[in-house]
Amino acid sequence: MATEQTDPAAPQNSGDPASKLGTEPVGSLLLRFSIPAIVGMLVNALYNVVDRIFVGRGVNEVALGGLALVLPLMTISMAFAMLFGFGAANMISMRLGQGKREEAEQTLNHCFFLLLGIGVLVIALGLAFLEPVISRLGAREGSGALMYARQYFRIILYGQVFFMLSFGFSHCTRAQGFPLVSMIGMFIGAGTNIILDPLFIFLFRWGVEGAAWATIISQAVSAAWLLSFNLTKKAVLRLRPGSCTPSAEIISRIMRFGSAQFLLQFMMSAVQFIYNASMDWYGAADLGVSNGGDIALSGINMVNAVLLLIMMPVFGINQGSQPILGYNYGAKKFDRVIAAYIRAVAAAMGICFLGFLPAQIFPRALVGLFAPNGSPALLEFTPWAMRVMMLLLPLSGFQVVSANVFVATGRPNLSIILSMLRQCIILIPCMLIFGRIWGLHGVIAAMPVAEGAAFLLTALMIFLELKKLSRPLRP
Repeated sequence: MATEQTDPAAPQNSGDPASKLGTEPVGSLLLRFSIPAIVGMLVNALYNVVDRIFVGRGVNEVALGGLALVLPLMTISMAFAMLFGFGAANMISMRLGQGKREEAEQTLNHCFFLLLGIGVLVIALGLAFLEPVISRLGAREGSGALMYARQYFRIILYGQVFFMLSFGFSHCTRAQGFPLVSMIGMFIGAGTNIILDPLFIFLFRWGVEGAAWATIISQAVSAAWLLSFNLTKKAVLRLRPGSCTPSAEIISRIMRFGSAQFLLQFMMSAVQFIYNASMDWYGAADLGVSNGGDIALSGINMVNAVLLLIMMPVFGINQGSQPILGYNYGAKKFDRVIAAYIRAVAAAMGICFLGFLPAQIFPRALVGLFAPNGSPALLEFTPWAMRVMMLLLPLSGFQVVSANVFVATGRPNLSIILSMLRQCIILIPCMLIFGRIWGLHGVIAAMPVAEGAAFLLTALMIFLELKKLSRPLRP
């Protein structure tokens, strides 16, 4: 994509929060933007993990398998939220860096209607095709996990509009220079969920349906907070739904800027589906118990919950660096782009290493958080799977941040490819081939193999990109 020119007539230091992205020291900026994002994402991860802990302790270990079954469907919803929310945030950052405030505000208004529309569409399609979709999630008909999946997802569907708006406007608010406001929105949603989960599951005894109701109520509260802020004069860009003039060009640009994350999330849903189907198929044969498929599904859900808790701070760093990268690239301050990237990668890899240690040293204790009285098959399979799947976890931070650089520099297509390397392009063939050869153990071993191969390819591409960005800085 051709680099767009900065408007020479635009003020480059207007004193608003966004203009500081191009003037303050990069290190302090990254801390100021990343810490709220990290805290917010950690809280977000915690309430997802706590959700599963309550389900595992308050219902049973098979119910965790039910939550794992619906994960691909929830990931597809996340993909659309990222398409419009992350895409609009990237575009807002770049337009503010170029001094094009009016176009940035129009982007915000378009984002609102896009998120609202896709949320309503997901609800309508989900309710219309609930049964045929649920029956094809990868578990055999009659399994306990499939029954819990039906109960949970039927409720979750009703909150899709709240989820879309909450997620999308969290990104857009941060892109305007208000990471703290975005973090508070996450805190409010997470806190509400953590309070309602035990109330609905243990006191009211609503089971997995209680966990679903707690989730959508928390998403509604978070969305209300973020929308109310963007409707006030405190925001750099004010949400004005009534003044939005539909523009196919703006919609196209939003989708282009968000396409990398959309495709990554969409393909992740395919990976999750393959994982679920493989757990059901190979688990029944390899774990030596009659409900081996349900046990393997529950185990992989626990591993994913711990992995989510580790990776959310990395996503927080990625989100915190995005406005800095996008603004300074738009302002042609390439030295600041490079400095922000190097610091973000170092922090992301450090966090992954800190998460890697407990997963390798005491995985059984982590599993015990979810199922303290788990079956012998569960307590044998899950710690082993956690160790193997997280064998090359420290490399994940590099992959996540490096792929985002190409979105911020206006080349989302390359970012799509790099993002998909680890998550699907390499991983899916490895899962299918290794599964045929080594069964359940082969499917689990596919993750570190894909991680290592993706790291090597991404390292080559980012080296060439940094070399290109540093060229204009030479005298």
